[in-house]
Amino acid sequence: MKQKKFGIFIGKKIIRLIILLIVVCIASFWLVEQSPIDPVRAYIGEMSIQPEQRAILEEYWGVNTPSHEKFFNWAGNVLKGDLGISLIYRMPVTYVIKERFTASLILMASSWLLSGIVGFILGIIAGMKSGSLIDKAIKTYCYVLIATPTFWLALILLLVFSVYLGWFPVGLSVPIGLTSEEVTLFDRVQHLILPTLTLSVLGVAQIAMFTREKLIEILSSDYVLFAKARGEKGFDLVLRHGVRNVALPAITLQFLGFSELFGGAVLVEQVFSYPGIGQATVAAGLRSDVPLLLGIVLVSALFVFLGNLIADIIYEFIDPRIKQQETTT
Repeated sequence: MKQKKFGIFIGKKIIRLIILLIVVCIASFWLVEQSPIDPVRAYIGEMSIQPEQRAILEEYWGVNTPSHEKFFNWAGNVLKGDLGISLIYRMPVTYVIKERFTASLILMASSWLLSGIVGFILGIIAGMKSGSLIDKAIKTYCYVLIATPTFWLALILLLVFSVYLGWFPVGLSVPIGLTSEEVTLFDRVQHLILPTLTLSVLGVAQIAMFTREKLIEILSSDYVLFAKARGEKGFDLVLRHGVRNVALPAITLQFLGFSELFGGAVLVEQVFSYPGIGQATVAAGLRSDVPLLLGIVLVSALFVFLGNLIADIIYEFIDPRIKQQETTT
């Protein structure tokens, strides 16, 4: 019975994913077509070229091709597994996305883990010390984080720790002038620290506040009061009855934050000149690289959908108590 229910659940999700991708592709293509940016001018910059050369570039970019024809040509190639050739990188879109998304995935994964761990610990401490000075300090810290723009924090960290103190590199993911064989793990980690700290701020406050509220609710429940009456107290009580019950809901919330994580990566990568998918997105948008931009849109939609799917699976099957709690409230 559970397998049948799970199969129906996945089937519905796949249908929703197909509809989502179709809508996203159409909307993204229409928005790109409405852009006032001239792809030829964006590509050549301030250089002056002959009319014949411009005509060749316009044909290469498909400037004069009707919009509906360009869309159906692109959609037909996508169904065959071909995302096209990037107009600015002059290589297959799949290769560009694979290279850039790998770099971004390392950044997003480290930030996701850091924000989840730090946020969960802060939430547990605040919930245990509800109403105390520590609780108020953590809540104030979380409110400040929520109100802090990501790009502003990235600039501050860059100025303080890279420009003034010189503790970390100014940007990029590896040192300049070194081959891939010469780059060490320490070099990569050193370039990753500041972008990771900046991006992780997005999730710390949300997880911390959610964990705090859930823990306070659990600690005031009847079965915890009964456990206290039996002599359980302190951190052992919180670990046995609190942490175990609040962990899965917090993880669910973490997976639901994939969209914010991806959006924040775009800003962080721009500030730190980190060669990831976010920087490629900005370049594709500013220079009207339609194949690359639409390919990134597809990958980002799949990425966010995957996070939501995992959260829904936890919500529906792994920890049904979440659903029961929401129904009773």
